[in-house]
Amino acid sequence: GCGGHADRACYVWEAPPKPPTPPMVPTVNFKKPQEMEVAKLKFDRKALGMVFKKDARTVSGALETLAESWKDFEPIANALEADGKTTVDGFEITKDMVSWEKTTKKVHEAKFTPSVVEPSFGMGRILYSLLEHSFYQRDMDDQRNVMKFNPQVAPQKCAVLPISSNPECNAAVDEIAADLMQSDLATRVDKSTAALGRRYARSDEVGVPFAVTVDFDTLTDGTVTIRERDSMVQVRVPKKDVCNVIFDIVHQRTTWEQVTKKYPVVQVDEGDGKPSEKGADAGAKTVVEANARGRFSRPAPKK
Repeated sequence: GCGGHADRACYVWEAPPKPPTPPMVPTVNFKKPQEMEVAKLKFDRKALGMVFKKDARTVSGALETLAESWKDFEPIANALEADGKTTVDGFEITKDMVSWEKTTKKVHEAKFTPSVVEPSFGMGRILYSLLEHSFYQRDMDDQRNVMKFNPQVAPQKCAVLPISSNPECNAAVDEIAADLMQSDLATRVDKSTAALGRRYARSDEVGVPFAVTVDFDTLTDGTVTIRERDSMVQVRVPKKDVCNVIFDIVHQRTTWEQVTKKYPVVQVDEGDGKPSEKGADAGAKTVVEANARGRFSRPAPKK
């Protein structure tokens, strides 16, 4: 769990190495004086001193504390009457050491020793649990680590990647990233020359839930692909719709499943030369293939 609670009762105040100064004894004042049954004690100091010596004051103090309420002292009185002795805080008391009388007194306040609940709770525990429960490895490759952060809590909501480093692709990437950040969606831009699959993996490792890819089709028809991290399914979306789609998913106005029904699903090469099995979709209308010239979409083969 993310937190813990220890019920330390009165131990902190009653049994520290040195008693706290002043004593930690809060007081509750009554609106009206109350009648309370108590025990009025009379000690045989000589008998106490001969048996307990330096502990005589401790023993008498324990009995006086119990005597403040007849309900607490009554079991002691009954034991002394029946057996002639009893044990209080580890000390054996005999009937000749103390006499008592049940009486009542008016009290205007009540003092008590507070109990302590020690909470153990902090951001470190929460973050560790979040990381532990979010981490997993791809079935197809145990070297591909993924942080399965929910889009609502992911530090970065979207990655924007160009298929090529040419100026036209980079300009489209910058435009999409600016729109996302304008909507307060933390965005990761990766214009490195690494393979696209490697850049997807980098985003997966830090838990980015979505990746937008600007490819050569973007320059001709104004569409991009949006990839969902865990399923690796991609849809082709008009560039102008990207910000609204990501914003609505992050703010729980829609779901990825609804997005895949609204926009065409595509099968995409994740960098190993063949479509991802997990990302493949039987209903995909197009597939995206990569070659030396870049990445292109074509109609999906009929089965």
